[in-house]
Amino acid sequence: MRKVLIIGCIFLLIGCKTKQSATSTSSLSGMSVVATEEIPADLKSKAYSLGKRVLMTCNTSRFKPFTSDEATASVIKNTTQERLSKVCHKFRVKYGDFKEINLAEVIKNNDDGSYIFRYKATYQRDFANKELRVTIDENKKVSAIKSTDWVDIMN
Repeated sequence: MRKVLIIGCIFLLIGCKTKQSATSTSSLSGMSVVATEEIPADLKSKAYSLGKRVLMTCNTSRFKPFTSDEATASVIKNTTQERLSKVCHKFRVKYGDFKEINLAEVIKNNDDGSYIFRYKATYQRDFANKELRVTIDENKKVSAIKSTDWVDIMN
């Protein structure tokens, strides 16, 4: 009886792991990692400079608002000095001063033609493992900016 119970538990655990990995890969359908060499230099430069501008606000407490040539209306509306100040205060207390962002990978959304630039952000305190995602749409405008904990999503 014990052997049957142990074998049943093993099958249950295997079944749960299979469902979990299937769920995580389905959320990436329509996306593919693109070699950074294949991305036009002007697009890489734009994503880097706009992303760094946002995080440098944490060090300088000054933010030059995005223009309509740089970002979509929703990003312009949501990226305000006040909002950035609140986030920056939390980041500075926890991680220290922002240092730099380094491009880790670029993901192309094949459904809408946008690119997600994933940067590893470095801070004064070494334990900070943060990511900045800058999404550039088909019109070469920032359509989203998100800071989160670093997670390897395409592996």
